[in-house]
Amino acid sequence: MLYLVPSPIGNLSDMTYRAVEVLKQVDVILCEDTRTSSVLLNHYGISKPLSPYHQHNEHKVLQHLVTQLQAGKQMAVLTDAGTPGISDPAFLLVRECVRNNIAVECLPGATAFVPALVNSGLPTNRFTFEGFLPPKKGRHTMLTKLATEERTMVMYESPMRLVKTLDEIATYFGADRQCCVSRELSKKFEENKRGTLQEVADYFREKGVKGEIVVVIAGKE
Repeated sequence: MLYLVPSPIGNLSDMTYRAVEVLKQVDVILCEDTRTSSVLLNHYGISKPLSPYHQHNEHKVLQHLVTQLQAGKQMAVLTDAGTPGISDPAFLLVRECVRNNIAVECLPGATAFVPALVNSGLPTNRFTFEGFLPPKKGRHTMLTKLATEERTMVMYESPMRLVKTLDEIATYFGADRQCCVSRELSKKFEENKRGTLQEVADYFREKGVKGEIVVVIAGKE
């Protein structure tokens, strides 16, 4: 069995009882960063073998992990924050497990884009999750396509690139398109800044940006 275990996006108290139980029962925990995961695991008194599993080695270790699962190992995937597979490693391993008839179970739990979408004040009945925009190749094509998207759009961005990205999106979507930038969700200094793309970009240009970022943008009317 392969378990996908969501981890808190900031507040350690957001861990579910079931997630703790699963992590205590598996044979090995695959961690995006063993140092980050150790903080969470120590907080809940979980002591299990940890194995690195991240975007730089997921292809290399794939067959070995499948072989171990076929031999009867119970494994859990634990990323630094949020649900494995959502802009984090897991897809390749899940796909290979499905191909080899290995049971996969994803536990419900934290993921950053859901609270950001819900508290944005923008329509939630229809939305599209874009993850991180392409850094260079394909970026123009993607933004041109999204400019006519009628559903609410949700995407991730780094604090270092946030203002530049908002300015760039404004040139494609129009500076008056409504948006909400959520920062440090579930943490002490959580902030949700709502307004037009221009207003929000100017706000963070003056204030500066820190923390994990989720951007929610209204669809085209």
